[in-house]
Amino acid sequence: MSPSDDHSKPWETTRRGLLLLVSSPAGAGKTSLTRTLVADYDSLILSISATTRAPRPGEEEGREYYFKTRAQFEAMIEAGDFLEWATVNGNYYGTPKAPVMAALEAGHDVIFDIDWQGAQQVAERAPTDAVRVFILPPAWGDLERRLRARAQDSEAVMDQRLRLGQEEIRHWDRYDYVIVNKNFDRAYADLQHIYRAERMKPVRNAWLPGFVGDLLAEAAGEHEATGAPPRTTMMRPVQK
Repeated sequence: MSPSDDHSKPWETTRRGLLLLVSSPAGAGKTSLTRTLVADYDSLILSISATTRAPRPGEEEGREYYFKTRAQFEAMIEAGDFLEWATVNGNYYGTPKAPVMAALEAGHDVIFDIDWQGAQQVAERAPTDAVRVFILPPAWGDLERRLRARAQDSEAVMDQRLRLGQEEIRHWDRYDYVIVNKNFDRAYADLQHIYRAERMKPVRNAWLPGFVGDLLAEAAGEHEATGAPPRTTMMRPVQK
């Protein structure tokens, strides 16, 4: 029986969430990877950012972003409503703080599709909760072809996004993990392994001390009942 199967003990349901911060230059595949992970894991919530940039074709309010005017965004900055915020390509981007912290405290994991500046701010404010993953393209030419295939931006904006992509890549070594997205299935498997391993760290599972304490108490009780001493492991002497 796993701890989550028996709700008779309050410590067994105590778990702190994690913040999975995924960054990459535009076109390297982080959006596809993060959205797929959210779809496959009920334990994971996608953080929705606010921005002052205009919606792109097919984007919806509250799904891709919360679209704000500059005045609205600046009022939120003044009120301290953001966990992180930055100016990118002439527009504001930021993460509303309240829903993220509420999810974390409730034991839910939150994944971020976020630039390096935002990831750094979140990691500084929540160092024990944050896990940073950087996605690299296999080659610069591949990234440029992906961006141009979208045909969503003007040539001037495209050039600016490519310059920003170079700046983004320069910060790869600030991350806990780096994945080269040469093959989507392999990159996604790597991201899954990172997420699942981080969920198992003792720091995120406050129920473990209680669980281990019960195991040891049960073991001690059995030894008292049988009169047998606790079993110990004897090491053989090293033969020289």
